[in-house]
Amino acid sequence: MDTTLVFDPVLISKYDKAGPRYTSYPTAVQFHDGFGEAEYREQAHASNASGRPLSLYLHIPFCDTVCFYCACNKIVTKNRRHTVPYLDHLHREIALQGALFDRSRPVTQLHWGGGTPTFISAGEMRELMRVTGEYFQLLDDDRGEYSIEVDPRETDDGTIALLRELGFNRLSLGVQDFDPQVQQAVNRLQSREITLKVMDAARREGFHSISVDLMYGLPLQSVASFGRTADDMIAQNPDRISVFNYAHLPDLFKTQRQIDPSTLPSPAVKLEILQTVIDRLTAAGYVYIGMDHFAKPEDELAQAQQAGTLYRNFQGYSTHADCDLIGLGATSIGMVGDSYSQNLKGLEAYYTRIDEGQLAVFRGIRLDADDRLRRAVITALICCFELEFAVFERQYGLVFSHYFAVELAELADMQTDGLLTLSGTGIRVLPPGRLLIRNICMVFDRYLRAQKQQRFSKVI
Repeated sequence: MDTTLVFDPVLISKYDKAGPRYTSYPTAVQFHDGFGEAEYREQAHASNASGRPLSLYLHIPFCDTVCFYCACNKIVTKNRRHTVPYLDHLHREIALQGALFDRSRPVTQLHWGGGTPTFISAGEMRELMRVTGEYFQLLDDDRGEYSIEVDPRETDDGTIALLRELGFNRLSLGVQDFDPQVQQAVNRLQSREITLKVMDAARREGFHSISVDLMYGLPLQSVASFGRTADDMIAQNPDRISVFNYAHLPDLFKTQRQIDPSTLPSPAVKLEILQTVIDRLTAAGYVYIGMDHFAKPEDELAQAQQAGTLYRNFQGYSTHADCDLIGLGATSIGMVGDSYSQNLKGLEAYYTRIDEGQLAVFRGIRLDADDRLRRAVITALICCFELEFAVFERQYGLVFSHYFAVELAELADMQTDGLLTLSGTGIRVLPPGRLLIRNICMVFDRYLRAQKQQRFSKVI
């Protein structure tokens, strides 16, 4: 499959509007409190008949310091004792969730996110993995995709060795920018040396994949300064590099109010930064996976994309489309059966629910037939940049051009602009349209069509 990119500033300017990132469809905006514990239990029970493997997401919300750009659910504290009640309740939630799913269903995907998962102690990490293995069938042969988000400032050689011992084989490192002035402006002081030391340790310990996150649009960034960060990171040869757009939304995220908006790069400079990074990544041989993600051609994501098996969920792109995803911990999101669900966000509310012996699910949505169809369409476009009508017609018993007549008419304008081609047999996203894949997917989002005032980040 051709994954070539064309950076067209005119088209990007025309289509640069806010829209979902489609880590789910329907998106979390559609979750409601009419879906709760009883509905979740019903979905979990029904899912056991499928025998599908499981994916576990564990949310560790603690951070030692706050990064001003951060929009994650987090608890900023230097008191490590705050982890004790949280982990106690997380262990109990794991037991409650584990009782719902057949023990025969293997956990082929595991992810610890945050916050900063490496905020917790070595002993706490061991115990958390032990408890997880008590209630779920973890793999012991290194075949699973077991990943963890790491803050290099909270990690050393011993931590990396422990994580590998516990079964993690994929590492995701937050970097954002190596420039000291930018780091100072966003309150994330992280030297290049610390970051590279963690990467070297991960390679020595035999991690299968190392992924690095960069962010453009931060205060005091310039084309030249961020180009240096990109060049330096490319030289370190990570398996995956994600380049995220910083969305400045201080009304929604209080910590962003610490950023002086006058220091942010202009939209024109942001575009030039993005173009520079894309040019350098592609010149270095990285493949554009989609939605900010680049990977080496031999990486699992790139291979899955070529094979047409790439998937997307709340952790981003994945090779495990066949899993039911169980969210564990405050604010985590799961996808079980034909449903999405989310845990309570506030710690006290989360603790109270677990103390009562109940699941922490407080909202979600059960997908109807139209949701499932549109999710499949959006997934095909956002993961593979193409779809064949016949595939959907066979699976869903419909005539694609009739069912999506309104949507296909809207795509005609995008075809005129050179974003895609429409034929009698399918849709193919062209190189100029791949950076704007969110716009193309938005055409198939019936909720977005009905509610024009939803708040999302800009697509570029």
